[in-house]
Amino acid sequence: MTLQFSLASAAPETVDTPCVVVGVYENGVLTSAAARVDGAADGAIKRLVESGDVTGKAATSAVLFAPAGIAAKRVLVVGLGPQKCFDAARFQKISLEAARAIGRLPVDGAVSYLTEVDVPGQDAAWRVRAAALASDYAAYRYTATFKPREKNGQPELAAIAFAAGEEAWPGLDQAAAIAEGVRFARDLANLPPNLCNPAYIATQAQAFAEANARTRCRVLDHVEMETLGFGALLAVGRGSANKPKLVVLEYQGGAEGEKPYALVGKGITFDTGGISLKPGAGMEEMKFDMGGGAGMLGTFVAAVKLGLPLNLVCVVPAVENMPDGDSYRPSDVLTSLAGLTIEVLNTDAEGRLILADALTWTARTFQPQAMVDAATLTGACVVALGKHASGLMSRHDDLAAELLAAGEATLDRAWRLPLWDDYQVQLDSGFADVANIGGKSGGAITAGCFLSRFVEGARWAHLDIAGTAWDEGRKGLATGRPVPLLTQWLIDRAAAAAGNRE
Repeated sequence: MTLQFSLASAAPETVDTPCVVVGVYENGVLTSAAARVDGAADGAIKRLVESGDVTGKAATSAVLFAPAGIAAKRVLVVGLGPQKCFDAARFQKISLEAARAIGRLPVDGAVSYLTEVDVPGQDAAWRVRAAALASDYAAYRYTATFKPREKNGQPELAAIAFAAGEEAWPGLDQAAAIAEGVRFARDLANLPPNLCNPAYIATQAQAFAEANARTRCRVLDHVEMETLGFGALLAVGRGSANKPKLVVLEYQGGAEGEKPYALVGKGITFDTGGISLKPGAGMEEMKFDMGGGAGMLGTFVAAVKLGLPLNLVCVVPAVENMPDGDSYRPSDVLTSLAGLTIEVLNTDAEGRLILADALTWTARTFQPQAMVDAATLTGACVVALGKHASGLMSRHDDLAAELLAAGEATLDRAWRLPLWDDYQVQLDSGFADVANIGGKSGGAITAGCFLSRFVEGARWAHLDIAGTAWDEGRKGLATGRPVPLLTQWLIDRAAAAAGNRE
């Protein structure tokens, strides 16, 4: 469900809503909103604290139904954890769990006063944006391939208002756009591969372009790419009945002729590993191997919805990697669009091959101000960083710093890994200019080193989102990362450009 967000200014004890949300710290200290509700309700919250029914432990919650003295039908009391070390990450976690708790109640709306809680280093606009994004994330439901459920007559959460002044409106506007981008990415990545193939991604991009001004889409098919020389990308798709597509979205939000920012996302709609076939256990998760492409499309959606005053391109090489009599093989030598030859040592290292040609084409075609790619590229990055941070690699310290700062601002964090030339020797080949894998050690880094050979001198960074693009387990869903990080990066770039013009 898509939640509607607004701001609220009424006192918590007087606001007429199905549910009012307030916080209590672990030491029993009530927030100002909780204290006002408690006073109007004749000490109802303090009695829960004293009895131990409300502990204040972070992200726990308890419900007071129809307490006398206040206008709201329910009070959701949310634990904030220890007061002395409250920070942005905990605020995000609490906002997420509070929204889940509201969603379990038979209510269609709520007013949250958690946004009045002080978060060191963050203003009201940030608090509202973080709370709204967390709430929208919690409310997301994947329904595309389920039988439509019958209505049970119970109300469902449709809207949340956040307590804040007018200064928080920019945060709410940003939250609405970023949330739309995240949902777009999650919807696309969660679809099964029999529905979400390269052609489907192309139709979704085309539909978005047709519905939005200053936006256009073009799609290169396998015939056009063969004419242009996409030898690495086309080799990966040779074994599939679903032919590759290069999906290109352009947004003209800046001045005519101004160089764009470029987003390139890996779009492997299903990855069997090809001839280097993956083990069967867990292979169903390889529908998420287009998470980089989905994330870049979601970022593009968010940027367009925000109307950012910059030019932007989004390029998604969409390919399916399947075993077949015509599949590419280990020991094949491919000629990339850049002219470099590539020895294939493993057909399951296919994402870097499609990105090699896509990065070269994007750099040559658009000569971007900066180019960022995102890819569910290596299991090695998951081993290194787990599910919490994306791996960031770049030879450009200023670009890396921009992306890291955007990740911290949105809590969609990245961690920088080295991209030293020391690692390049692992890609040496006796039969081609470069091998497509660099051995067991430093796998995430050697993958980045491989990509660095195809960026045509562009100001470029690589995000390995193999650990962050989806949740673990058979029921794990796509996360929509790195849409928040990259949208914030573009917001920052637009603000910096505006500052330079003044």
